[in-house]
Amino acid sequence: MKRDVLTMTDLSVEEVRELLRAAGECKRRRAVGRKALDRNIVALVFQKPSMRTRVAFEVAVLQLGGSVVYLGQEDIQLGQREPIRDVARVLSAYVNGIVIRTFAHRDAEEFAAYARVPVVNGLSDLMHPCQALADLLTIKEQFGRFKGITLSYIGDGNNVLHSLVEGCAMLGVDAVVATPPRYRPDRAVWEGALRLAKRHGASLRWERDPRVAVRGADVVYTDVWVSMGKEAERRQRLKTFRRYQLNETLLRHAKPGCRVMHCLPAHRGEEITDGVMESGRSLVFEQAENRLHVHKALLLMLLARKK
Repeated sequence: MKRDVLTMTDLSVEEVRELLRAAGECKRRRAVGRKALDRNIVALVFQKPSMRTRVAFEVAVLQLGGSVVYLGQEDIQLGQREPIRDVARVLSAYVNGIVIRTFAHRDAEEFAAYARVPVVNGLSDLMHPCQALADLLTIKEQFGRFKGITLSYIGDGNNVLHSLVEGCAMLGVDAVVATPPRYRPDRAVWEGALRLAKRHGASLRWERDPRVAVRGADVVYTDVWVSMGKEAERRQRLKTFRRYQLNETLLRHAKPGCRVMHCLPAHRGEEITDGVMESGRSLVFEQAENRLHVHKALLLMLLARKK
């Protein structure tokens, strides 16, 4: 039976833990699974441009012995030249797996519903599970555990945050989120994460004041204030989010020695200062590297056993 991973909750807690274990093994031993995807072809269907997601998936497939076909928006014009369901069914006849990076999450859901091969969400406007998995691997490497760790997220209630709070709740990481009231996380996602947190012994709360949110934080996380597709809101967003900048002044309210995370790309001088990005607190580039190892673990889970 084919599996899709469009959200963190498409995985069980046990599967998340096993994925992180496998990703850690891929990182320690780069030859793990080097022929596991032999004769497998993975299509990357990208409405949105990407550096990290594209390169990390391409390298992951190649290191596992498979091949990659990249299809940008100009190649497919997803949902414009022909219906999404038609593209999904045609591609399913050509390739063994598909990574989709799209604007509307409902497009990723429709694509997966009609595809006959596994579909992975490489990013949508609602979710970014691959990023959350890399973030959780980074936290595990840094602290050796999830229980008893507090992560504070400062900024926009976006797709990265949605997947991150789901992942934290599943693994028992306490999370505090500070956003302007207008930019709170999606209500349905937030309520689902609250239920997950209760089930798995984690706490999850929202704060208006970023200084309150970072108190006692082991990790302080941020992301861009103006995501792709939100450029028309740039002026208003920069004004609204000004007090949510991750800088040294804010970090004085966090736990001494707390670590800093950002999923990249970073707009230095906006959501995060250059000094914080380049400081010894930063785990930003560890996160970026861990995208590769998480992608390999995902591909091994979804495709290697299909041979």
